Amino acid sequence: MKILANDGLSQSGINTLEKAGFEVITTKVAQEQVANYINTNNIDVILVRSATKVRKDIIDSCPSIKIIGRGGVGMDNIDVAYAREKGIHVINTPASSSESVAELVFAHLFSGCRFLHDANRNMPLDGDSQFNSLKKAYSDGIELRGKTIGIIGFGRIGREVARMALGLGMKVIASDKYVDEATIKVDFYNGQFINVDIETEPMESILKDSDFITVHVPAQDDYIIGKEEISIMKDGVGIINCARGGVIDEVALVDALDEGKVLFAGLDVFEEEPTPAIQVLMNPKISLTPHIGAATLEAQDRIGTELAEQIISLLKNN
Repeated sequence: MKILANDGLSQSGINTLEKAGFEVITTKVAQEQVANYINTNNIDVILVRSATKVRKDIIDSCPSIKIIGRGGVGMDNIDVAYAREKGIHVINTPASSSESVAELVFAHLFSGCRFLHDANRNMPLDGDSQFNSLKKAYSDGIELRGKTIGIIGFGRIGREVARMALGLGMKVIASDKYVDEATIKVDFYNGQFINVDIETEPMESILKDSDFITVHVPAQDDYIIGKEEISIMKDGVGIINCARGGVIDEVALVDALDEGKVLFAGLDVFEEEPTPAIQVLMNPKISLTPHIGAATLEAQDRIGTELAEQIISLLKNN
């Protein structure tokens, strides 16, 4: 059986699959050529991340496909319901990248609080001639400890953000239409741990009471945070989006940054990928990364192994 890992697969995943007798192909096929490649090479399984889309046209034209796998959480680039109607297994790895995404949230938070994103732009240009003025410009940093972080979306990633925030001494509030409460376990090196029970609150409470807000929801038809929501927030709030582009109104966000309502933002995802708006890319108050939330070596190993084990279970053990 043949597997096309069109957006790549970790070596651990490849090794596991090859050991089970699968042929793994990691050739990168252009989106418009995917269906033709699958049919020409009689591919049984296609694995994607966020780049490749598996829509109805590919599902209809590729009868050899038995499994569509998504390395990561969100499956908005796959027509999941339609594929399952056609008898195709659709799998993902919801638990594998939670820690990686949550750590990136805090990378953006620390960057915004201490102006690292802007300092790293300006120090190479003016650090030798404007050192003291840059020092003064970046002297109003703020600490995370003791501040309130509001988490919108309290699934696996949101809870991992909560765990890290508690470890930093932050106050955690969360909102989720589908989750009433969750127990967050904070582990220590010597086997000790504490459990913290967090009851979710209305969205308006998160907007009003948070010093920092981070969004962890699937792709949406409408904005979760727009002009009206921003108007409810505290002055000087920090906003992070490592979830999906389009859940925050970027025009409203840039306006709020320019007006000083929002102190800084951290964006890993954008409304227009892979060509984000230039007003976003050039804004000195935005910390930017190119959709790399799950892109750690550890997460990719976990994703590859988890996908491999699911494929083997579905195709070899049944």
